[in-house]
Amino acid sequence: MRRVGMFGGAFDPPHRAHVALAGAAVQQLALDRLYVLPTGNAWHKARTLSSAGHRLAMTRLAFAPLPAVQVDDRELRRTGPTYSVETLRELQAEHPGALLHLLMGEDQAAGFTGWQAWQEIAQLAVLCVAGRGAGEGIATLRALPGVRVQVLKLPQMPESATDVRARLTRGQEIGELVGPAVAGYIESHHLYQNT
Repeated sequence: MRRVGMFGGAFDPPHRAHVALAGAAVQQLALDRLYVLPTGNAWHKARTLSSAGHRLAMTRLAFAPLPAVQVDDRELRRTGPTYSVETLRELQAEHPGALLHLLMGEDQAAGFTGWQAWQEIAQLAVLCVAGRGAGEGIATLRALPGVRVQVLKLPQMPESATDVRARLTRGQEIGELVGPAVAGYIESHHLYQNT
């Protein structure tokens, strides 16, 4: 059975923890393909995201070292709000019979029942969670009937996109958080300096 993963996010910017999660998922879940999808119209984000073009370019740079990963722009091309359930339906149609896996962080897992059509998402895919702390998000998912949960083993990584943006506004170095290719892109395009 083919094993296909989906990993969506703002990737504003993508950082080392994102890449580590993708690599761990490919290895631990034996994924044939992992689709990494920068989100389009992020209905759940309070702040305005960087342009789709910049986020897509940075995501391609960040995940380039992982051969099983395919950066996919379908959510950026959608009009209106972007919902994970729509992308999972498309992936199911493109990979009939495949076992789908949806990657998420523990913070996303804790709020999973607030997602659009979360019951359908749980039917379509195994929910794969990278734990970042006490396990509250994982416990939330496991308490839901019929939800398949897999925990990814990943070392604690403090990186966050919020921290990267904050460092940039203070003029601090970010190379160790995002890697040299993404850091170079951010510098050459003068991103996040007025946020």
